[in-house]
Amino acid sequence: MTLPSDLAALDFCYLTTTGRVSGRPHRIEIWFAAHPGHDTIFLMAGGRERSDWIRNLIATPRCSVEIGDRQFAGVARVVEGTDDDELARTVVHDKYATGDDLERWRATALPVAIDLSEE
Repeated sequence: MTLPSDLAALDFCYLTTTGRVSGRPHRIEIWFAAHPGHDTIFLMAGGRERSDWIRNLIATPRCSVEIGDRQFAGVARVVEGTDDDELARTVVHDKYATGDDLERWRATALPVAIDLSEE
């Protein structure tokens, strides 16, 4: 499955994680970017491991993602220090950097990949 370009162009997605303590769903709105031809989206956590959504994904990588009117099942992985690190930083930064200086955020945020499948 490849993420359709009309969905990839949207400004944000909704990520639902499982609370690491409560076990309840936690939903956030967040920037994302996709690399053409892939079934993976990339996110960046400015708060790094202090972010609740990151802590939740580390505890339980399975998640759900809503982009536009579509729902996807996902499996998350932190990609810092992997082959996908620079790709994640580049595609997310380049999608949102219009007129804003996000260079520091690009360099310091924690990159995450979520591999998607149809729900």
